[in-house]
Amino acid sequence: MTDSPTPVTEALTSELLALALEAADRAGTLLRDGRPDDLAVARTKSSPIDVVTEMDLAAEKLITALLAERRPHDGVLGEEGAATEGTSGVRWVVDPLDGTVNYLYGLPTWAVSIAAQVDGETVVGVVAAPLRGETYRAVRGGGAYEGERRLSCRPAPPLDQALVSTGFNYVHRVRSHQAEVAHRLIPRLRDIRRSGSAAIDLCDVAAGRLDGYYERGLSPWDLAAGDLVAREAGALTGGRPGTPPSGELTVAASPGVFTPLQELLEGLGAWHD
Repeated sequence: MTDSPTPVTEALTSELLALALEAADRAGTLLRDGRPDDLAVARTKSSPIDVVTEMDLAAEKLITALLAERRPHDGVLGEEGAATEGTSGVRWVVDPLDGTVNYLYGLPTWAVSIAAQVDGETVVGVVAAPLRGETYRAVRGGGAYEGERRLSCRPAPPLDQALVSTGFNYVHRVRSHQAEVAHRLIPRLRDIRRSGSAAIDLCDVAAGRLDGYYERGLSPWDLAAGDLVAREAGALTGGRPGTPPSGELTVAASPGVFTPLQELLEGLGAWHD
């Protein structure tokens, strides 16, 4: 990292956004068009159902190679192992395939998520969902967009009329607790959805397709880009009350839904098992 703060200029964010869009498009095309019919699990991570495929690895290699070519002094943090410190003050946070189990089964809800951070703060986020034909983008302070459409989260309904999405951890003990929380939560909402991609859920909050979203166990690459997209669309994001989104808990929702949902989750102990 640099010893002094890196100036966040319009020229810099424009450059980072253009590169993120290009990298996400290339990786999304590879994943969409290059998926083998006999796609198999390459390895597992936290549990036997937390899988990595050869395509996760290929997509991350493509993205990191492009970033290294164009901006060799930047740092990179990638889900599948890429980790370089960098000296420019810029760090890329990359999830080459968010929704790997969906992808493995041929389901369409998966995405490429790329965020650029300057001195630790996310300033650019891109989430490409090729099988939905959508690419979401946001620049800090510049709004969030899908294509040419500026995104805005939904007007806040009462909590009992809110459609909320969530996700489940791959570790059985944690999943069991999360299922109990969902069981106790669902009577207090319109309904609960589970897409299998945190990045897409965050963008669906931004696009007004969900009133809220919460999940425990996310990593920085799961939420960095989508969190910025949601916030730039007017949503509020956080973790437990008074804390930022983290692996302990991530909540994103329309402003009128956020606090009651966060408080309800806190009361249900959604952050522990």
